[in-house]
Amino acid sequence: SVTALSILRLLPSPPVEYLSGDIRFHGESLLHVSDQTLRGVRGNKIAMIFQEPMVSLNPLHTLEKQLYEVLSLHRGMRREAARGEILNCLDRVGIRQAAKRLTDYPHQLSGGERQRVMIAMALLTRPELLIADEPTTALDVSVQAQILQLLRELQGELNMGMLFITHNLSIVRKLAHRVAVMQNGRCVEQNYAATLFASPTHPYTQKLLNSEPSGDPVPLPEPASTLLDVEQLQVAFPIRKGILKRIVDHNVVVKNISFTLRAGETLGLVGESGSGKSTTGLALLRLINSQGSIIFDGQPLQNLNRRQLLPIRHRIQVVFQDPNSSLNPRLNVLQIIEEGLRVHQPTLSAAQREQQVIAVMHEVGLDPETRHRYPAEFSGGQR
Repeated sequence: SVTALSILRLLPSPPVEYLSGDIRFHGESLLHVSDQTLRGVRGNKIAMIFQEPMVSLNPLHTLEKQLYEVLSLHRGMRREAARGEILNCLDRVGIRQAAKRLTDYPHQLSGGERQRVMIAMALLTRPELLIADEPTTALDVSVQAQILQLLRELQGELNMGMLFITHNLSIVRKLAHRVAVMQNGRCVEQNYAATLFASPTHPYTQKLLNSEPSGDPVPLPEPASTLLDVEQLQVAFPIRKGILKRIVDHNVVVKNISFTLRAGETLGLVGESGSGKSTTGLALLRLINSQGSIIFDGQPLQNLNRRQLLPIRHRIQVVFQDPNSSLNPRLNVLQIIEEGLRVHQPTLSAAQREQQVIAVMHEVGLDPETRHRYPAEFSGGQR
């Protein structure tokens, strides 16, 4: 990602310095051109799909306003002509009922839908070079395949070069002509995709390929007691209209679903982006209102107040989809991780909490020495 941002000189300088080397586009150095020349390249000739759409999209503007801005600045289109182009592009990236979604704000979209809007925004300019930084991370498999096919088609139509950044080896195998493998800031191996996957030479590349999931079925756990029992769960959000914002209808997002989960068992909740998976999770945590029955370890949760839920939330934890909206940018990593310990284990001393934070950072592959850094100082994967 740092390499990709360097191409468009999007890294803050200072403190960033380009110590050596060069970046040439059509033979012209991008490191030494004026800012005015670079503005003519950014977004117009070279477009980028950023890794985290919630940070890249403006939360104060509707989708239509943000997408129109791209066409107005880079292609000089008027709003009437731009609207048709926008709807066509949103439809191609898989946004359902695109005309109705133009007035939506980013927070009203699912994570996958925001990712698709970012892809549409980059493709509207019909660039010569597309830099795609983890563009399919938040997408379900069917939409992922649709987006990859769209990128292939546009590459053929526009003769577009594409720098595709990903940790997903299966996507690389399907999409890339050539592959460059990076480790600790260095390109350790570069080759044609077929050759690299058939006979990798660098130990790190071999390690990556050997780490791919085998696809073997996971053995079922021994019969155990029911841990979570959900019956007829329904979640609906009110639709408000008029000056007084009166409720005129409800948008039912989760419709009477039921399932059970045993202790030691893993239940996969699978569905397309926007199908209600994350909403179901929020309802189980009692973070949004819902109807139906939720029983955890024999304890009904639906009618409990915040004080009664506190000891239960100690036993039910969640990894949210979007780290940027989950991590407080004003707290460092130590403060963020230890917050749960402060609430649920208030008798621990500051030193004990810090030792637990260091241990858990080791477990997830983070350097404990970085615990005093802030979320913005980490990469998307680290967050």
